[in-house]
Amino acid sequence: MKAAYYTLGCKLNFAETSAFGLLLQEAGIRRAQRGERADVCIINTCTVTEMANSKGRQLIHRVIKENPGAFVAVTGCYAQMRPEDIRAIPGVGLIVGAQQKDEFIPRVKEALGLGSRSGADTADAHSASSPSFFPACSRGDRTRYYLKVQDGCDNFCTYCTVPYARGRSRNGSVESIIDEAREVAAEGGKEIVITGVNTGDFGRTTGESFLELLQRLDEVEGIERYRISSIEPNLLTDEIIDFCARSRAFMPHFHIPLQSGSDEVLRLMHRRYTTDFFRSKIDRVNDAIPDCFIGVDVIVGMRGETDECFEQSYHFMERLDVSQFHVFSYSERPGTKALAIPHKVPPQVRHERSQRVIALSGKKTHDFYSRFIGTSRPVLLEHAKRQKPMNGFTDNYIRVEYPDTPSLDNHIVTLRLTGFNDTGDALTASEP
Repeated sequence: MKAAYYTLGCKLNFAETSAFGLLLQEAGIRRAQRGERADVCIINTCTVTEMANSKGRQLIHRVIKENPGAFVAVTGCYAQMRPEDIRAIPGVGLIVGAQQKDEFIPRVKEALGLGSRSGADTADAHSASSPSFFPACSRGDRTRYYLKVQDGCDNFCTYCTVPYARGRSRNGSVESIIDEAREVAAEGGKEIVITGVNTGDFGRTTGESFLELLQRLDEVEGIERYRISSIEPNLLTDEIIDFCARSRAFMPHFHIPLQSGSDEVLRLMHRRYTTDFFRSKIDRVNDAIPDCFIGVDVIVGMRGETDECFEQSYHFMERLDVSQFHVFSYSERPGTKALAIPHKVPPQVRHERSQRVIALSGKKTHDFYSRFIGTSRPVLLEHAKRQKPMNGFTDNYIRVEYPDTPSLDNHIVTLRLTGFNDTGDALTASEP
């Protein structure tokens, strides 16, 4: 039997899909090669925006058309929030929500006659009172591994459906995650990105702490680099910053959600900090780790974001000493408290605001890259695509191009950064 895997959405979904593949491989189901019709199709969905829902439906229809007769199983956040939409698509054999991903592969195997879940209900699973933690680590043809350490969120920001889709905050144990990291090292992996929905909230269900996890991960032999995919500013403690500054393997790189540079909009979002607090956190990181790359999430066009609020937000972002903004346009999500906020921002205005912040982000990134031209940095290189240079990232997350040298694939080498490439989105490099 052959299986094909499809993933929409976040890095967490990709890590989980990778785990699904390993579990089915253990059951004797191999991955379908490009162009082969699959007997089993696994689809992991997203619901962060209405566009994500639409992409999910389109993907399901396409997969069913391209793999006639295949058993199609759908999971993820869209399956959790809108199972009725998926159930209406002819050809879907199984729907399991995001909160029960540990049940997903056992249900697939049962449907395929490869095992049974004794005493378990065979109905679609899209709700439960106590969501479980499903461990996952993405593996594949890449230099970076994405290791899931936490799932769910208790924050209930007014614009967000994540707590409803993925459930309350929960995590694996430090020891189980250390075991996963050791497996990555045994496979030859050099870099791990620590992922979660609210990563810094790690430890809520095990009585451990995120700092304890980082300290233990830093001791794993063979892993040369760690990055934290994202951490809330109120959970990024001085102790975590100081530890990363002196650690063996945690890179000078943080990703910290801001969402808005307007205190009024932060209040409407039910975020747990002010702009003054956020600025102080950025200053603290830059003081402790001067070469640090800092990425920042921003939402534009939130309900209640007046012209005055946006201008306040934009000017706040202008003054922040950060390296990049990851920009999202607000999307109305059914069931969220934001829908009760007056002043809806028209779609065209959302788009215009998004473009302004994207342009600001480009300038910030260009300025950050420019600081390091002429310096030498360690770069983890990955194999080149056909007739193209190798790509890699410095320790502080500068994208680098280097002439194709297959022997350097998945190796960390010190290179001299020489200037921007032709498209301006990476630096070229040479031997020091």
